[in-house]
Amino acid sequence: GLLSVIQKLKGSPEQELRIVLLGLDNAGKTTLLKRLASEEVSTITPTQGFNIKSVHSHGLKLNVWDIGGQRSIRPYWKKYLGSTDLLIYVIDSADQKRFEETGQELAELTEDESLTGVPLLVFANKQDLVTAAPAAEIAEGLSLHTYRDREWQIQACSALSGEGVQVEMGVCGLCRAGRGPKGLRSHPPSLQDGMNWISSQIMNRKK
Repeated sequence: GLLSVIQKLKGSPEQELRIVLLGLDNAGKTTLLKRLASEEVSTITPTQGFNIKSVHSHGLKLNVWDIGGQRSIRPYWKKYLGSTDLLIYVIDSADQKRFEETGQELAELTEDESLTGVPLLVFANKQDLVTAAPAAEIAEGLSLHTYRDREWQIQACSALSGEGVQVEMGVCGLCRAGRGPKGLRSHPPSLQDGMNWISSQIMNRKK
């Protein structure tokens, strides 16, 4: 899964990578996390509070903080942002009534000084549903092209089926962007390329 790509981020033994996984309730964060870790996703319960998944592999300790997205929990998100290497934000692509709400939450997160310059990966989840909005449309709605203080990427996926999540799958619906509105592209490059992009951003931050 994710470890096979990001293990290059830390060259020396016992180094740690901190990833914070956020998004509204029912966006599919915990399912996504299990997919990234190549775990079974048949039984998922809503996250009440937070989960921490630590995996050791090839001298790398990957700490992923999966924090609940209920409205009552969101005010506490910022308490977990310190020393974050990568922010993963998950969106339910089929729940278009909440696009404005999730966009506001993401905007507030990126304004937090703890996340200044931290690379952002947005997963446009639930693409297996017929009502799902395309990743490019979501990127425009979130005004991601205005985020000029960090590198960012949006990736279409289905955490339930695994499509667009695990590195082994090779190709997914991926929209990448740089630092301007012309950075978006709609054709699907390889997922390996996308995860390598994330790796390079974090490595640059660590220099």
